[in-house]
Amino acid sequence: MNDAAAPSGPSPSPTLGDAMRFAFGTLTVLPVRLRRWDRPAARGGMLCAPVAGLVIGLASAALGTALLLLDSGPLLAAVATTAVPAALTRGLHLDGLADTADGLGSGKPAEDALRIMKQSDIGPFGVITLLFTLLAQVAAFAHLYERGWAHGAAAAVVAAVTARCALTLTARPGIPPARPDGLGAAVAGTVPLPAAAATAAAVIALATALGTHTGLPGALHSALAALLALATGEATLRRCRYRFGGITGDVFGAVAETTGLVAVVVLAVG
Repeated sequence: MNDAAAPSGPSPSPTLGDAMRFAFGTLTVLPVRLRRWDRPAARGGMLCAPVAGLVIGLASAALGTALLLLDSGPLLAAVATTAVPAALTRGLHLDGLADTADGLGSGKPAEDALRIMKQSDIGPFGVITLLFTLLAQVAAFAHLYERGWAHGAAAAVVAAVTARCALTLTARPGIPPARPDGLGAAVAGTVPLPAAAATAAAVIALATALGTHTGLPGALHSALAALLALATGEATLRRCRYRFGGITGDVFGAVAETTGLVAVVVLAVG
């Protein structure tokens, strides 16, 4: 994800509109005008990140389902379902994943790895990571659509919402920014831990509800997918914090992509 200047100075409490504008303005390409770029607005925006994920997931599910019902076949529906989140985020999360893979794969000290991540080109680690991530997403969605449109659509929503919930958890206290500026500095430590935990619980509850179309086993399976996905996002975050000394916008993208990938893969298994 691209970085921007960090906010500074005291500000009044943001409204729900401020929070939504921050979430959609930073996490999607939807035409939303940011009116505030400060830490209170960042806190609200990160708490609303799963709402942005819900919109992206519903759009992704809608296109995939429409193509499947038009008899396009599961594979094309899976490609469309994978493409929509990339388009609605201008590929920023995928770019962050690639940059983070290059930084981690470089084996260099934190300062040099962060410099590599800021470069505009993508190195071999980034290319390989992107390739297998997208292939895995398409394969998982194709398998789900083979079972029926509801399986693929539910997975698209669960993956998108859970991926953005991971961003909420990443913005909790105790996770420092790796740079003094950028998106990482803007949102690092803004979300209180109880609020982050409540958001995660709400997302897991939503995932459980979305799995009920196949009964209790499906509901439990969906909840497990969300839990394992969030755990993977946390593992990614911890690795990046250890290697880079904190978080950046690219790390946010990597956390979101790995979390979403694990969610859909777990849903495709079993």
